[in-house]
Amino acid sequence: MPSPPPRPVPIGVVIAAHDEANVIGGCLDALLADAGPGSGVELDIVVVANGCTDDTARVAAARPGVQVVELAEAGKAAALNAGDAVARGFPRFYLDADVVLGPGALRAMAAALTAPVDPPLAVTPRREMVTAGRPLLVRAYYAVNTRLPIFADALFGRGVLGVSAAGRERFDRFPAEIADDLFLDSRFASAEKREVSAVASVVQTPRTLRDLVRTLARVRAGNAMLRASHPGIRPSVPSSWLRDVVLPRPWLAPAAVVYVAVTLAAALRARRHPRGAWGRDTSTR
Repeated sequence: MPSPPPRPVPIGVVIAAHDEANVIGGCLDALLADAGPGSGVELDIVVVANGCTDDTARVAAARPGVQVVELAEAGKAAALNAGDAVARGFPRFYLDADVVLGPGALRAMAAALTAPVDPPLAVTPRREMVTAGRPLLVRAYYAVNTRLPIFADALFGRGVLGVSAAGRERFDRFPAEIADDLFLDSRFASAEKREVSAVASVVQTPRTLRDLVRTLARVRAGNAMLRASHPGIRPSVPSSWLRDVVLPRPWLAPAAVVYVAVTLAAALRARRHPRGAWGRDTSTR
C-alpha cells in the first residue's frame, strides 16, 4: 500500500488582539478562506486576546482550527511573545487584527519565503491606504505619506509581515516597546527583506483629522521609545517629505503644508503618550 502523502507544513499566524471583536472575524475568515479545501495550505493560527473587555476571544474561538490564548492584561509585546510560544508553523506571519488579506495573499508571501533560490528572510505585502470618504486634510496628509521612499523596503506600516524560520532566529523576544514592526524591520538588511507586490495589505486610514493625529502620536511615541532602548533601529528621515516627494512634484505643495502641520501636532502629542500604552485608531473599528 502506498504511503499517504505528507501533510503540508503549516503556515504560522500570530494575531495580538485587544478588544477587536468587531474586526477579528473578518481577518480570520479571510485567512481561513486561503486554506480552503484543495488549497494544500494548512494554517496554524494563534489569536492572543489580551486585556479584552469584549467578545474578541469568543469570536476568534468560533472559527475552526483557531487557537485562542487569553491574557488578563493588555500589551501587544506580551501578546506577540505569548503567541510565538504557542505557534508551531513556519513561515510565520504577524498580523494586526483588522487586516483583511485578499485571496492567495498568505500563500504568495509564504512561497516567497520558501523559494528554492535566494529566499528573503522577511516579507510584506504591497501597502494600499484607503482614503476614500476621508476629510480633505486626511487625504492631503496621505498624498505625501504614500509617496515616501522609506516604505520601499520597510516592514512597517502594513499591519502584516512574515518571517522564515531563519528570519525568526534573528531575535529572541519582542521588546516591551510598542513599535513591534519597526523592531522587526531593524533585524534585517534591505537585501534580506522583500515586498511581495502581487498582494496587498489594505490599510484603513483614520476617518477624522483628530484620529489621524492620535494614531501618528502613538506611532511616534513607540518609535522613540524603541530607538532610545535598542541600537541599530532605522532612523527617521525628517526631510524626506520635501526632498523626495514635494520637490519632484511641486503640485503637492498644498498637501505638504498639511503633512507638516499634522506631523508637528503628532510630535507634540507623542510627548504625553503613556509608555507602553496600546493606543490605536478606533475610528476604523
